[in-house]
Amino acid sequence: MSSDFEGFEQDFAVLTAELTSKIARVPRLPPDEKKQMVANVEKQLEEAKELLEQMDLEVREIPPQSRGMYSNRMRSYKQEMGKLETDFKRSRIAYSDEVRNELLGDDGNSSESQRAHLLDNTERLERSSRRLEAGYQIAVETEQIGQEMLENLSHDREKIQRARERLRETDANLGKSSRVLTGMLRR
Repeated sequence: MSSDFEGFEQDFAVLTAELTSKIARVPRLPPDEKKQMVANVEKQLEEAKELLEQMDLEVREIPPQSRGMYSNRMRSYKQEMGKLETDFKRSRIAYSDEVRNELLGDDGNSSESQRAHLLDNTERLERSSRRLEAGYQIAVETEQIGQEMLENLSHDREKIQRARERLRETDANLGKSSRVLTGMLRR
């Protein structure tokens, strides 16, 4: 089952790499090519969403004890998908601004402040995303450390139980030895 998931992961990685490349090129293309590229990117975004849905279904079929790792990956992929969609919206906004400017003959001065504002907001969002990602990494590391500690505690508990059992056996043997010695002294 995890092999299906890994196959979907590889497909998703290839698709997102293509999408990232195409989204970055959209604002720099001539108008006719832009229309085609936008349509192509929209189609590939839908394919990526379908892949995520298939991956999500695969994760649901994985046994609960090993599902955590795959769930973390899915969250990461969904975040990546959200970022791609946001980037695509930005590139479409730039594309639609250019088309509007061409149609209206606008020189772009009024939208310059809007662009600066959008860029400022984009930088803030990226910083927040980096902070969230760092927090997520810390949470994953903490979860792994906690898991290791639980395993160590489990092993220690087993050792203590075995030692307690040996102590009981030794105590029982000492009791027998004491009775034998007492019997020998009486004779």
